[in-house]
Amino acid sequence: MPRGRYSLYDPHDHTPLGEEHFHCATGPSGWRYVSQLTTPSGDHAGSVDLTLDDLGRPIRLELHAGGWQVRGAALEGVTWVRTDPTGTHATEGNVPAHAFTGASPAFLVATARLLRPAPGAGAVRTRLVAFTPPVLAPRTLDQSWALVNRTAHPTDNGPLTADEYQVNDLETGEQHAVHIAGDVVLAAPGIELEDLETPPSTFP
Repeated sequence: MPRGRYSLYDPHDHTPLGEEHFHCATGPSGWRYVSQLTTPSGDHAGSVDLTLDDLGRPIRLELHAGGWQVRGAALEGVTWVRTDPTGTHATEGNVPAHAFTGASPAFLVATARLLRPAPGAGAVRTRLVAFTPPVLAPRTLDQSWALVNRTAHPTDNGPLTADEYQVNDLETGEQHAVHIAGDVVLAAPGIELEDLETPPSTFP
């Protein structure tokens, strides 16, 4: 069960946004990721709880940030309920999309797991609903993912395979690289892996 800590920062000006302390695990039915977020000063800032089925589809999502809460799942596309900080208003949403995304590294692992582009096979398109702090307002976006490089690194526990994806925002044309090993993000815009207590899990 990988357990560790990511540092989060603004990818444009590198302003520190805080840290995400996580643990995750694969199982016969899929993958689960749980994390707690802190501000740069160390205060609690929210949480992420994401469960995927064995095909990479989100069967349960719960996000907390700035008093806002989102619960969602893959249901007739993706469906969610967003609740305001007072707890008095809840709005439901449904979009014909494939999955969710957001600021957490969990969503990068989840999207790669869902799409599984083959090396050299070109890009795979997907439609995602993004929830980003601090208010977790939904936004639908289209991306393409291509697996451009796969490298095996020797470790004490055997070779560790690191995948490099090229991710394109199909609305803006912006491109960036995402590096993932198993169920851990090694590097991505705005994300640095600072500490990892146990090796990444490998998906069956």
